[in-house]
Amino acid sequence: MRVIVQRCKEASVIVDDEIIGKISKGYLILVGFNIDDNEEIIKKIAKKIINLRIFEDDDKKMNLDLNEVNGSILSVSQFTLYAKLEGRRPSFSNAMPYAKASKMYDLFNKTLKSYNVNVKTGKFGADMKVSLINDGPVTIIIDSEELA
Repeated sequence: MRVIVQRCKEASVIVDDEIIGKISKGYLILVGFNIDDNEEIIKKIAKKIINLRIFEDDDKKMNLDLNEVNGSILSVSQFTLYAKLEGRRPSFSNAMPYAKASKMYDLFNKTLKSYNVNVKTGKFGADMKVSLINDGPVTIIIDSEELA
């Protein structure tokens, strides 16, 4: 599982010219699943995201987590995070198949919500237009291979 976490002032996702998810302060996260991912990995990464201390305290140090700043999450699926470039055209052979990835994405978002965080989502498999005002910018990459 690979997640790009972007600390933001605001973020939104549009599908078919309609805003389907929008947050103010929090994280825009882009989520991709590897063919080997499982429920345990989802739990580990969700906990890691919730406990990240990347918001500034009064001393301008990254010391506060999402709950401490009353932040939200906008979760957007992105299978292209597992693109392999062996030529000019990417291969997605390491990305989890559509049906299983859809279920994993739903489980991941449910797990995030279990931490009492406001979670908005994109639409799995849709053509989405994602906007954000990146705060910092602060961007963190979380990869399940590095958490093992």
